[in-house]
Order: sequence, then C-alpha cells, then structure tokens
Amino acid sequence: MAEDRSTFFGEFKRMARTSGAVGGIAARVAGQRLFGMKSDKAAHAEDLKAILGGLKGPLMKVAQFLSTVPDALPPEYAEELAQLQANAPPMGWAFVRRRMTSELGAGWESRYAEFGREAAAAASLGQVHKARLLDGTAVACKLQYPDMMSVVEADLRQLKLAMSVYQRMDSTLENGDVYSEMADRLREELDYKREAAQMRLYGIMLDGVPGVRVPKPHDELTTKRLLTMTWLEGRPIMKRIEEDPSPEERNAYARALFRAWYVPFYRYGVIHGDPHLGNYQVHSEAPENDGVGINLLDYGTIRVFPPRFVGGVIMLYEAVRDGDEDKAAEAYRIWGFRDLKRETMDVLSMWAKFLYEPLLDDRVRPIQDSADLSYGRKIAEQVHKGLKATGPVRIPREFPLMDRAAVGLGSVFLRLKAEVNWHQLFQELVADFSEAALAERQSAALAKAGVPGVVAE
Repeated sequence: MAEDRSTFFGEFKRMARTSGAVGGIAARVAGQRLFGMKSDKAAHAEDLKAILGGLKGPLMKVAQFLSTVPDALPPEYAEELAQLQANAPPMGWAFVRRRMTSELGAGWESRYAEFGREAAAAASLGQVHKARLLDGTAVACKLQYPDMMSVVEADLRQLKLAMSVYQRMDSTLENGDVYSEMADRLREELDYKREAAQMRLYGIMLDGVPGVRVPKPHDELTTKRLLTMTWLEGRPIMKRIEEDPSPEERNAYARALFRAWYVPFYRYGVIHGDPHLGNYQVHSEAPENDGVGINLLDYGTIRVFPPRFVGGVIMLYEAVRDGDEDKAAEAYRIWGFRDLKRETMDVLSMWAKFLYEPLLDDRVRPIQDSADLSYGRKIAEQVHKGLKATGPVRIPREFPLMDRAAVGLGSVFLRLKAEVNWHQLFQELVADFSEAALAERQSAALAKAGVPGVVAE
C-alpha cells in the first residue's frame, strides 16, 4: 500500500510539472485554430524543448521518437524536440549507495573490487557507473532513477493528451496505435532484467557480424532496477566525426551500423528501436571491418515482428522496384494498414520510395543524393499534404519503430558522409529470405536468450 501511495503521489507531482508544458502549448495552438489568434509556433516549440529538456528521460525520449513519425506532432515541435539529448544531471553518491543496497543487499560493495562514485554516463531512465569485479572484469552498472514508474505513467498521460489535442485540430494521420506502441515499449524499458535478456538476444544475433560488439550482462548482479554488463571501451561517434576521419573509416562505421540494425531484422525479425547517437560508440579494434567498429548499447527498446511482417517489408521493396501497385497494396496490408484507397496508397508510396531508393540503386553512393539534412522532413510534409486530400489514415503500431530505425540511421549515415553500396548490403541479407527459416531462427534465439513475454504471431 505504501508503494502504491508513493507511486500515486509521484505520478501526480510529475503530471503537475509536465501539464503546464503540454496544456499551455495545446491552449495556444487551439486559440490560433479556433479564434484566429496569431501564434509563433516556432517560438512555442523552443519553449517546449526548454521545458522538456529539464525533465529526466521518458517524455524527452518519447518526444525524440515522435519527431521521426510523420504527422505525430506539428512539424515545428518535432524539429525542436528532435534536438533533445539525454543530459539529465546525475544522482549523487547518497542515492547510488541507497539504490545499490536496495538491489543487492547491505554487503553489495564486497561484490566489487572497485565501484566509481561518479556517474560515467547518463541515460534517459538511469545513470551508468564504471566498476570492476573481483576477477578484474570491467563492468558498467546502470542504475534506474528513483520512482521511474510514476514518472513514466505521468508522462504517458500527458503525451496521450497532447496527441489527442493535435489529432482533433490538425492531424491527417490517426496515431492511437502509435501511442499504444510507445507506451508498451517504454514500460518494458523499466525492467532491466528484460533488457539483460534482450542484450543476450543481440549477442546471439550479431555473433560474428563484422565490426559490431555487444556487451554481456552479468545476471547475478542484475535486478529490475540494476543492470550490470561488461564495459566496452569506445568513443562517441560525433566526436570522431568532428576529427574528420578518412572516407574509408566513415564507410566502415556505416557498414557496421547497417548490419547492426538489419541483420537482426531480416534474419530474426527483431528491430532495435532507438538509433540515437548516444546508443553506440566507435572503436579501433575490429580487424574484420577495416580496423574499426561500433559498440551497440541500450537494449531497452526492441520489437519482435512475426516473419510475415518481414516478408511484407521485402514485398514493398519489390513493389517499389517493379512499379507493381497490386503488390504494394498487399504489402501495406501486411504492414497493418487497412482499407487504403488507391489515391491514399499512392501518397504513402512517396514515403516508401524515399526509404527504399538507396537500396534500389546498385552503386556506391550516399544514403540520399540531397545534402539537405531536413530532406526527410520535407518528404513527410509532402506526404501529409497528399493525405489531407485523400482522407485520414490510421498508422498501424508495426510502423513506428521501423520508420524510426530507417530515418534515424539515415541521418547518421548523412553525418558520416558515408558512400557505400547500400543495395549490395541489403541483398546480402535478403537474397535467400524465407519466412519459415526466419521463424525457426527467431524461435531458437528468443528461447536461448530468455526474452520474456514475446510470442511470435
């Protein structure tokens, strides 16, 4: 009962802090729509970013995610929210000591040879401390911030309000399923034991993939709010880019990132749903990938798809390649879009062509021929205008993480100025595709990793 009471008041307090941001923006936009009041939406977006940036993770994390989903938020807000980073101030040693005691017991310090008192990194839901085990192994200990369940539930209530207000006022796309998908994934992130299992899953799926390293969880030192894993040495990718590495090095990073995301998807039906720049590092210890590679981090947001969905993704690629409208219609149905008119499908195909175009072009090239970093956003705006003319569309919950991965990785490839044969990388993964083979690999990998509560449909 005391825990329930704490959660209730924690959620109430969080809602009090966030409702001013969400409600204030909604009121100003409503005033503009209903009463003709002039409103500087760009300025409001800057205000919203400033407010959300001062809050710890969940609402900020969801805002970053929504910024890549077409028409989930007004474009001015999405553009500003996309710039938010996970830079919450770290919790002090007193908190760390209490949290470690509650997770591992009063003698927890005797289980480590060393434990850093200062946080080595901050995440959206917790912070990371570097430590050393008694056998000398360097580990990272991720500690969840206090009362995060209350924080997440309060933020989700405010997000639902914000999305529903925008839906009534201006949105062409119906995003109810998008909200449900994000809510489920965010609640899953609170369970660090689940994340440890998902980390094991990625270790299985990416075993032997050139240039990609995955940390290993230490189950005996992991709880729902503490995740202990091997420490991987590496550097932020943006810092390395600022040093102007050679084109060969940039391209090696790009190939490793492409495989890190799409080997799991096309061979196992699993997607890492958060290609945020903070979720991978670069290193120079991968002789199998031109001497450089990436550390893939943060396994809180993953999604497992039924094999038929992966087949539908490949089918849509073939439809775009062949100009086959009937095949495209079937692919959209498999993706989860329902009752699409031909005119609506033509508009959605603008987005599909944007995403698939680099995979169709059998040559060494950048991920997009335009150097404009906002090119994807402009395509989304064209799609929005087209959908306004053809009628509303309900976005299926299968769509957001796929879209997030494609858009997020694309922006990283642009920053890298990478030029590789994307078509060739893609064909390596799908040339012998079989739904039956994927189903067998997926079932075996999930069982071996012990990922809880996942049923392949």
